[in-house]
Amino acid sequence: MAAEATALVVRNGPHGGPGRWSGWLAEGGVGMDVVRADAGEALPERLGHAALVVLGGGYLPDDDRRAPWLARTRDLVAQALEREVPVFGICLGGQMLAQVAGGAVRGEHGEPEFGSTVLTLRQEAADDPLFRGLAPRPTAVENHVDAIVRLPHGARWLASSERCAYQAFRVGQCAWGVQFHPEAAAENIARWSRARLERYGVDRDELHRAALRDDGEAARVWRQVALRFAARVRDGRARGSADGTR
Repeated sequence: MAAEATALVVRNGPHGGPGRWSGWLAEGGVGMDVVRADAGEALPERLGHAALVVLGGGYLPDDDRRAPWLARTRDLVAQALEREVPVFGICLGGQMLAQVAGGAVRGEHGEPEFGSTVLTLRQEAADDPLFRGLAPRPTAVENHVDAIVRLPHGARWLASSERCAYQAFRVGQCAWGVQFHPEAAAENIARWSRARLERYGVDRDELHRAALRDDGEAARVWRQVALRFAARVRDGRARGSADGTR
């Protein structure tokens, strides 16, 4: 499908990227304008895209000393929320969405999660535009030591895991944040730092094998979510074009 709209995608680390979401959003008619903010590429002052996707990275959402572009990224998230532009935040991006909307994030909080992890969808997911009708206990790749400790007021809490309460949530009608990595394939784990994982007592090869077993079904679930998000982006673009607001 030819792209009907374009999402601004913020990369926050050299090993990050939109991964499988690039192809899935393109399949749904949404292109990507990827800004490698971690490499010094400039973010726009004003959000002029049909959607905003903020990827993961090894920072807290307000770690402006080490990652000075995060301040501009937070401002773009705030603009999107104010104008009801669709947002999808992944890992750091999900934490940023929570913080900007009034929630709280804490560094090195709780138990770390790495590799393929079972999630549990909550009842609130049953009527969510992206999460409705999914398998009740899907798996997804995790790679975090920081965590959301309080959701924004009024947010819809969509999913949890055994070690991390706030795995997925929605703010308003068109902004979603997730702690996990729906864009990541199992093969990504083979490139993770073995030394970092060993510091947490985790074996990279074991993580990789487990993720490979779960990868086919996980891809089917998160492709559906990506396509649903793309549909929301196209619908928003169509409405904005009709009333002249975008």
